[in-house]
Amino acid sequence: MPFIQLIEFETDDIDAFTEEVRRWEAESADWRTATRATLCADRDKPGAYVQIVEFPSFEEAMANSNDPRTAEFAARLGAIATGAPAFRNLDVIRTDDL
Repeated sequence: MPFIQLIEFETDDIDAFTEEVRRWEAESADWRTATRATLCADRDKPGAYVQIVEFPSFEEAMANSNDPRTAEFAARLGAIATGAPAFRNLDVIRTDDL
């Protein structure tokens, strides 16, 4: 079953965040289990963002989360964020192309 993780965070430097994500994409090309990532800005709350990360399954997501390289990446992002991120772990029940 596909799995999605929502990561809500705030930062004053979204360009640095995006640059760090691009760095991770290059570093993790051979081992990451995430298949898609979407970055969204909250129109009603400047400086607030949601990163939507898609995985083939919960198990693949947990393998990614438990990898020490992912923890290192998360620490680098944490240094850019203001405050702790909030995570939502979602099993995909249905998707529709509209």
